[in-house]
Amino acid sequence: MKTFIDLFAGIGGFRLALESFGMKCVFSSEIDTHAKTTYKANFGEFPEGDITKINEAEIPKHDIVCAGFPCQAFSISGKQRGFDDTRGTLFFEIARIAKFHQPKVLFLENVKNFERHNDGKTLKIIEEVLQNLGYDVARQVINANNFGLPMIRERIYFVAFRKDLNIENFSFPAPQNITGSLKDFLEPDEKTSDYVIHRNDVKMFGKQHLFETLPPKPLQIGIINKGGQGERIYHELGHAITLSAQGGGIASKTGAYLINGKLRKLSPRECARIMGFPEDFQIPVSDAQAYKQFGNSVATPVIKAIFAQIRESIGKKHERRNTEKSRFSNG
Repeated sequence: MKTFIDLFAGIGGFRLALESFGMKCVFSSEIDTHAKTTYKANFGEFPEGDITKINEAEIPKHDIVCAGFPCQAFSISGKQRGFDDTRGTLFFEIARIAKFHQPKVLFLENVKNFERHNDGKTLKIIEEVLQNLGYDVARQVINANNFGLPMIRERIYFVAFRKDLNIENFSFPAPQNITGSLKDFLEPDEKTSDYVIHRNDVKMFGKQHLFETLPPKPLQIGIINKGGQGERIYHELGHAITLSAQGGGIASKTGAYLINGKLRKLSPRECARIMGFPEDFQIPVSDAQAYKQFGNSVATPVIKAIFAQIRESIGKKHERRNTEKSRFSNG
């Protein structure tokens, strides 16, 4: 395997991960103008635009499809199942490209709740579509905090191997159980003054000084206002809440944290760090757009860990085939 395409590319989290293995991206697509700006700043090219308007025949041949596809709500009418049931959804764009190119692997990501969308019917349809297109499908929900990131981020991942590859030994990566806290990923105070929150309706629970170490999860220690979304305060020695592309409140999209005695949001660079993006990753957009982009992106260490398993499974199969050929030739 040498090549991949990056669909619903966002700011290139999949691309960062796969290129670290020497893979080559031969096509990318993203509709959001600001995300394309960030992608261009880091990879030297603008992704193509709306995938629904791109003919699959114009996409180069590739070994892998990568896609963190949007989870659009859609209804399933009647009792039909299969390829036609996905028409009108963005998953159909992946399906039609896979049907035409028959890549070796489809590597997909979505929100955890995708499993339960439409009482599980959506998930069943998608798995059936992929199977009917000639793929064996594996899926698993994985939390990014099991792979070195101090953040709760549960996502469902799909790995679909073309059936003629006869991959029988694939397994998702085991948790790495790396310890650490949000504090290990923070910028110094002099770089984060713009994110300090000044409010007179802050209520602390009195827990913030009771812990030397905290469990690998967010620990709420206070509230702002009534404690709604974006108004909850967390301990810096715990883990961050899931970054969000949407939501309101004074600490929207990142949550609020008591850091070095100051109450503040996370900075865009800190968001990049807790998603696994490298320090040299460029952020050429406004803070508002940066929060949205990292909230929509993928946790790159998780992508790397899963891809390592994909490559190992295909490599083992290739080795077995060569061994069988050698035995047959010698016989």
